[in-house]
Amino acid sequence: MPETSPRTAPHLLLAALGGTIASTADAAGGVAPALSGAEIAAAAGLDQLWPDLRADFTQVAQVSSANVTLDMLFDVVELARSSEADGIVLTQGTDTLEESAFGLWLLNDSGTHIAATGAMRNPTLPGADGPANVRAAALTALSSQVSDLPAALVFNDEVHDPRFVTKSHTTSTAAFTSGPVLGAIGWLSEDDLHLPHAPQPPTSPFAGLSHPSQLSKVAFAEVGMGEPTETLDLIAGSGFDGAVLSGVGGGHVPEELLPAVTRLADAMPVVLASRTGSGVSLRRTYSYPGGEIGLLEAGLIPAGILDARKARILLTLALSFGLDPAEVFAHFA
Repeated sequence: MPETSPRTAPHLLLAALGGTIASTADAAGGVAPALSGAEIAAAAGLDQLWPDLRADFTQVAQVSSANVTLDMLFDVVELARSSEADGIVLTQGTDTLEESAFGLWLLNDSGTHIAATGAMRNPTLPGADGPANVRAAALTALSSQVSDLPAALVFNDEVHDPRFVTKSHTTSTAAFTSGPVLGAIGWLSEDDLHLPHAPQPPTSPFAGLSHPSQLSKVAFAEVGMGEPTETLDLIAGSGFDGAVLSGVGGGHVPEELLPAVTRLADAMPVVLASRTGSGVSLRRTYSYPGGEIGLLEAGLIPAGILDARKARILLTLALSFGLDPAEVFAHFA
């Protein structure tokens, strides 16, 4: 019998946002989100695990991955704060699942774990993976092993730390990875959760804060070979509150971009990340023009262990709450 909280009748809340896991055939000849959270859970066979399971379902939204917003994540956190559930499963589309899991890692101060999951194969396809993913997410969310962690991303019987996980394939059912260095922090086997690599509980700078009246606007720019200076100048003059620059390698830009980068940093907080998506953004190795030493001296903020997409989530929240971005990013050095 799987491990749960001490209650004899575990209480699970499933919050649904739509996505592939909720998609069915539509008139256009494709699929689109339509199934409710209750319908998604029914296919997961949760009553086989806990015959006395108490399950609640909340339809937060019914949208595709690309339309999930930070505002929706604040709604999920408010649900967690007001719920008496022992664990929460969030279902949504996979394209932004890594961002949602990280947002919940930062915002969820409810004391109730949120396991985020979804599906790569929609319910109309043979071998649809949504039911198994929901089952694994429920087993994770209701385990005492994760009670100190605000959130995890659970997929393909693996449990991932939201700070490191990324979607690395467009269609594979094993689309999520935390590699190449860290890997999953745990896995599911025979309906048991094995969590040998659980991280220390985080200290979030956003704990206890309410949904801000307005979210800041943060631009994202990835640097490539021959990147035109106009890209950064347009950002500097377009009313953004901040920007994330995804540099090559350890966080570098072509020399010809330096004047535009300096102008951008003079206009707003700019976070410097690496487009590689893994490792730590460098601080003190390369001194050539466009290297990270000069960029940090110009006032850019290192993203640390975060990739550019997650750095954008963190910078958005820091600016929205009026916090010093450099101090917030220091938690992820």
